[in-house]
Amino acid sequence: MLERCRALGFAAAGVCAAEPSRFAGQYQAWIERGEHGTMAYMGKNVDVRLDVRLMIEGARSVVMVADQYALRGDVEDERRAGFGRVARYARGDDYHDVIKKRLHALCDELAAAHPGEQFRAFVDTAPVLERELAARCGIGWQGKHTLTINPALGSYLLLGGIVTTMELEPPPQQAVVTDHCGTCTRCIDACPTQAIRPYGVNATRCISYLTIEYRGEIRQEFHRAMGDWIFGCDICQEVCPHNSARREQRGGVHPAYAVKRTGFDLLEVLGWTEEDRRAAFKGSSMKRAKLEMMKRNAAIAAENVGPKMTEQRRGAGGGCQAE
Repeated sequence: MLERCRALGFAAAGVCAAEPSRFAGQYQAWIERGEHGTMAYMGKNVDVRLDVRLMIEGARSVVMVADQYALRGDVEDERRAGFGRVARYARGDDYHDVIKKRLHALCDELAAAHPGEQFRAFVDTAPVLERELAARCGIGWQGKHTLTINPALGSYLLLGGIVTTMELEPPPQQAVVTDHCGTCTRCIDACPTQAIRPYGVNATRCISYLTIEYRGEIRQEFHRAMGDWIFGCDICQEVCPHNSARREQRGGVHPAYAVKRTGFDLLEVLGWTEEDRRAAFKGSSMKRAKLEMMKRNAAIAAENVGPKMTEQRRGAGGGCQAE
């Protein structure tokens, strides 16, 4: 099965038993502290999230896969005046569709080969702790920034999986990857909003949350720290030593994630109509961000590029209300 996963273009794959989460207490405490912010869905279906066996009756095994969406060792983006950046994972096709299409095809193949067994594919929209499962499947360890780090591929990874009633044994070569974060605190030190603590993130302070999930007015204290990011943020990954490998150590990016855009002209975003937003986000995971949010994000980014851009923005009119 894992060979088939690789044939489908996944950069890594592994198998583990379907078992309850080992971090139930930590997850519930995170919710109780309100660090999930306005992501109310994180507080729903918690029983399923903490026990993948509840995804389907009689679940016995989980197959996890990873797509690589950017290369280790990529240099930091060149900053451009009047330009707002988007996170690397959103620069190509929508990973939800890219991953699910192949997983659904694999489920169909497995169901035909194993009648009587059940298979359910999922990505991060399902109530699953996919990074814990990826670690248990030997794909990588969960770093201090909470993202999955593969020793050969780095952390520019997107995860998906299949839960099944089949009993699957991990191959002999599969092993849990040891945590190699060590004493390093680069991701923690580099986070401009101080959202990260070792192995935990306060989402309400995270630039990715603020620009993608949060629909309200962003507090002034975060404006300068957001820099030119208008959708997501890559800072904690850019500074990670495990993302600075030499070229010959790199893996391969799936073609669907070929870069179509690295960001948008801020003045254009401030003048967008709903039709403009839909056209710009067609086929992209960025469609999650609403028009008002994108204008809000662009207005904040415009504040951060200097007086000249701010004057141009004021002269352009529209969109400034989002401040």
